[in-house]
Amino acid sequence: MEILATYGTTLIVIAAVFGFVMAWGIGANDVANAMGTSVGSNAITIKQAIIIAMIFEFAGAYLAGGAVTNTVRKGIIDSGAFVNTPELLVFGMIAALLAAGTWLLIASYNGWPVSTTHSIIGAIVGFAAVGVGTEAVEWAKVGGIVGSWVITPAISGVFAYLIFVSAQKLIFEHDNPLEAAKRYVPGYMFLAGFMMALVTIKKGLKHIGLELSSVEGYVWAVAVGVLVAIVGKVIISRLKIDPKADRQMHYTNVEKVFAVLMVITACCMAFAHGSNDVANAIGPLAAVVSVVNNNGEIAAKASLAWWILPLGGLGIVAGLALFGHRVIATIGKGITHLTPSRGFAAELAAATTVVVASGTGLPISTTQTLVGAVLGVGMARGIAALNLGVVRSIVVSWVVTLPAGAALSIVFYYIMLAIFN
Repeated sequence: MEILATYGTTLIVIAAVFGFVMAWGIGANDVANAMGTSVGSNAITIKQAIIIAMIFEFAGAYLAGGAVTNTVRKGIIDSGAFVNTPELLVFGMIAALLAAGTWLLIASYNGWPVSTTHSIIGAIVGFAAVGVGTEAVEWAKVGGIVGSWVITPAISGVFAYLIFVSAQKLIFEHDNPLEAAKRYVPGYMFLAGFMMALVTIKKGLKHIGLELSSVEGYVWAVAVGVLVAIVGKVIISRLKIDPKADRQMHYTNVEKVFAVLMVITACCMAFAHGSNDVANAIGPLAAVVSVVNNNGEIAAKASLAWWILPLGGLGIVAGLALFGHRVIATIGKGITHLTPSRGFAAELAAATTVVVASGTGLPISTTQTLVGAVLGVGMARGIAALNLGVVRSIVVSWVVTLPAGAALSIVFYYIMLAIFN
């Protein structure tokens, strides 16, 4: 307690700096996932992707990132174990932020798309296990996360495979692909608008006072889907095509239609991602601020200080702008060759999986969802379409993330103890 009274402000400043580092890591790694398919399929340039992500990620993080956040991320540890030694929880959360942020920067530098959620969870498990004891860790929750390494990519891979194969059968194998596109693409646009709206509603808007019931959420999502489909139909009807153009020319124009759609999906994914994953950076930071300001009392919920959300939003934007291109290259070009229609199938599948998972309470990583979807699109063209070397290194980086976060966290935790004790 005396430590918190003496060094309270210093500890908050350190936590804020490391929270920014963590947000930077999220921007460099996770945001690149949301934009990777759009850039890889040449629907947008890397500069456009960064501008879109800056606007929508920051809007998602700031508007819908949470007025109140759980002090201990996803209930992975029992905060009651720290009641008599709240300073250990503060040291641990600071160590966890630096550990997860460091691992994300290492992964981003090497172009590995890893899970920011799993990075911070691994880090929190690490300090709790050595700081209080393994009994403070909710191991069943950790087990569920490990299980999601297989389940999440598998679900999104199957969705992506089915969406892409349906587009192949209905549009690309048709005698007149452009006519088929005019008929069927608005349907895909409705699905995209519906799913993206649902992701945004489920992941975000409750924090800005829009508390929608399930029925209202679905009604809004249907309305957005219909609107996107109508806009899409108007855009397609304005495409000027020579009736004598060959099939290849028709394919090119069909891909142009999907490229328009991918810009919309990229904006929605960025907003939903900002609203959801900023919590990985600000959750532990909010816990530190709450414990210090309440003289060591550990509250079940931590009210956010006004400066925490903007800090998280700015960190995400900075990380993407300066480091994001490496992971974008892996997702967009490294796994398999993407066109706008393939990229769209992957993004729609990822959004669908997020909706299904949040409805069933399955622990989910947006990274693994999207990678699984890109793999599914690649598999639809045969195993030879996949770069198995890249896939192997991605899977290894997933497995390493939890223990790497834990190991770094333990090291930083002991350094914090040494400095302040």
